[in-house]
Amino acid sequence: MTPPYKTRTQMVMENLRGRILRGEFPAGAPLRQDAIAKELAVSRIPVREALMQLEAQGLVKFEAHRGAVVTMLDASAIEELFYLRALLEADTLFHAVDMMTEETFVKAQAILAQFDQALESGTQIEHWAELNHSFHATLYQAAGRPQALELIAQINLSCDRYVRFELLFASDGVDKAEREHAQLLELCRARRKHEAVVLLKQHIEAAGQSVKRILDSGHHQ
Repeated sequence: MTPPYKTRTQMVMENLRGRILRGEFPAGAPLRQDAIAKELAVSRIPVREALMQLEAQGLVKFEAHRGAVVTMLDASAIEELFYLRALLEADTLFHAVDMMTEETFVKAQAILAQFDQALESGTQIEHWAELNHSFHATLYQAAGRPQALELIAQINLSCDRYVRFELLFASDGVDKAEREHAQLLELCRARRKHEAVVLLKQHIEAAGQSVKRILDSGHHQ
């Protein structure tokens, strides 16, 4: 299968996004367009366009006299972002449960198995976060609500940095996520959608509260 074609802007954006999420570009770090263009062997145009996309995702901001810089982790944004996640994702899951097929459950279970393997092998947090997103998206897909799925994807782009932060720094972040994912899948299999929705909302809201506690404690960004 031929891999999807990516524009230079997409490639630059994915490169910078990954490095920001991994902490290679820490909060407050300047992103020099000339240096990035030289490093990635592209012109300044795709770099500028990529930075504007990252600005829309909340990872970069443009400051007078400094240009593009990596945004700080913002405790004030967490409550709103995770509230929106809980609201949209719970409603989408409610409409998805009755439409889920055995293929849905098999795919979701396979992602959980990959999550187990990633934990055992000590795979980077980046892979854990990707599997987390894949698991949730697999369950929601059955709802057949493309507009809601698009909104969820957009909000998750803004939440991504916080999700990774919580998985990395919460004392039981990864283990708790793994347990709750397994419980959520079992509830969906049993078509117990009201219980599944309650668990999902608690799962998302608790993650947001955990990130906020870590930031409020003065953890280094």
